[in-house]
Amino acid sequence: MTQTAPAPNAAAAAHFSARLAFETDVSDVHEIVEKKLKVTVVDTRSIESWNAGHIPGALHLPTGKVRHRAGGLVDQDRPVVVYCWGPGCNGATKAALAFAELGYRVKEMLGGFEYWVREGFGYDTADGPARRPADPLTAPPGIACSC
Repeated sequence: MTQTAPAPNAAAAAHFSARLAFETDVSDVHEIVEKKLKVTVVDTRSIESWNAGHIPGALHLPTGKVRHRAGGLVDQDRPVVVYCWGPGCNGATKAALAFAELGYRVKEMLGGFEYWVREGFGYDTADGPARRPADPLTAPPGIACSC
């Protein structure tokens, strides 16, 4: 803040509005899954990662296969939410770009599968459903983010 001034209000509003059009978070995706809304959630990781754990109801479509297989698997009339491992991975960003270039309405889930698990949400594995306790740094007990 001391070396670079904040953007003018109109530029800031355009930037943050655009980010919300392109990104969603794990809590919002959890709500989509719970309410069974007409959105396709896509796990873009490897089959080994998928088997280790994925969001219930998600579709498995690795990043490198989106351009070749999305048309036969993903309804273009539904919005798509993509995710990969976590904030240190850009696989979901690459997949979101591929979906966008194919004509899909797409958002990237911030935090990826890592933050889904850290929030304490249930997930499916090759061996069945699983859940870990919420990480108190990401989901403090008794405190609602309400954002």
